[in-house]
Amino acid sequence: MTTPLGRTVLRVAYAFYRVYLWIARPLTLGVRVMMIQDGRVLLIRQTYLDGWFLPGGGIHKGETLEQAARREVHEEVQAELRNMALLGAYSNFEESKSDHTVVFLSDDFDLGGGHDREVAEIRFFPLDALPPGLRNGHRERLQEYARDPSATRRLAAGYRFGQW
Repeated sequence: MTTPLGRTVLRVAYAFYRVYLWIARPLTLGVRVMMIQDGRVLLIRQTYLDGWFLPGGGIHKGETLEQAARREVHEEVQAELRNMALLGAYSNFEESKSDHTVVFLSDDFDLGGGHDREVAEIRFFPLDALPPGLRNGHRERLQEYARDPSATRRLAAGYRFGQW
């Protein structure tokens, strides 16, 4: 659990990061994983940013998309993904960003029972009762899945990923 001072430091660091984004306007690439079991999705609440999110984050240099997704869910929620399918790539140009996120689906995973210091809380939510404060792009992907999970799985089964 992060201390109050640690949360304050993370929030200040995130504020400086937002200023950097506004000045530099870099291209960013990240991953998110829809971790769904029994009609419920695992979401996280960060210590430095309000709202609920799908687990995920940035890609490290020399890392594949799959490696980044597996690393991020392991770091954030101590999960091991047994299966994972690529759902799609999405872009966000709000707030001076050029942010691109690759979204994966996993419905077969184990949780280790903890989370890292940047995560304030992890919780499962029913797909038909998503929490207030869930980020828009995350909500849209989950609502698409909830409307027709079998179509999403069929779509995901058609994608392959790896090194080019």
